[in-house]
Amino acid sequence: MSSLPDELWRRILEIGIGSRGFTYKDLCCTSISCRRLHRLSGEDLLWNRLLSSDFSSANTLSSKSFLTSSSAKSIYKFRFERDKERRIAAHTRAVLRKKSEIVERSRKLTVIESQMGQEATKMKESTAELSNLRRVRQASVALNVWQPEVVRGRQKQMVEQCVVPAESRIRALEMELRLCKQQLMGLEKSYKDEKRRLDTAKEELLSMTYHPITEHKPMNKGETEHTVKRKKLKR
Repeated sequence: MSSLPDELWRRILEIGIGSRGFTYKDLCCTSISCRRLHRLSGEDLLWNRLLSSDFSSANTLSSKSFLTSSSAKSIYKFRFERDKERRIAAHTRAVLRKKSEIVERSRKLTVIESQMGQEATKMKESTAELSNLRRVRQASVALNVWQPEVVRGRQKQMVEQCVVPAESRIRALEMELRLCKQQLMGLEKSYKDEKRRLDTAKEELLSMTYHPITEHKPMNKGETEHTVKRKKLKR
């Protein structure tokens, strides 16, 4: 390494940066390998190339205006920190949007569950009323056969005084039951689709907020923090 001139090492670093296979991390790691590479990796020419490749042209031009007072490496650090803050803010907004989406989908699920409960109650009441009307119709048929003429005439008079005939009410209830079943099928399909979207949103939020340092496996009941430290020391 010591036999190679500085121009050759400088050219190697320039080729690595120009081919976009050499990032700022690689350049920083190279700078701590030896004093010679530390001196070469801190040159403004290399960091100017990184500035032009990693950031937009407008931002690069605005950064070049400060080259007289600051080095290219410090300018790159300033631009990197500002870009990092921008990306963190964008990630925070994305997480908040995903959380609001989860809240909205949970609210929709609650509304659908309430509608399903109302339709089920309505269907149950209609079924009970239809069953009673059918029993009344069967009893009326039996009474028409066995009861005297006077009683049959009185019953016919009472039926004619009713606002809604029994047969019409039975047909209306049957139609209402069919509509309730269709409505329940549609609500169940909507509930499954919304539940699937909610689960997908929760998984996306979990992947967005995952951090390998903060995520850890819970310890067993009989395993405390001190026992874990002792096991690590034994190992």
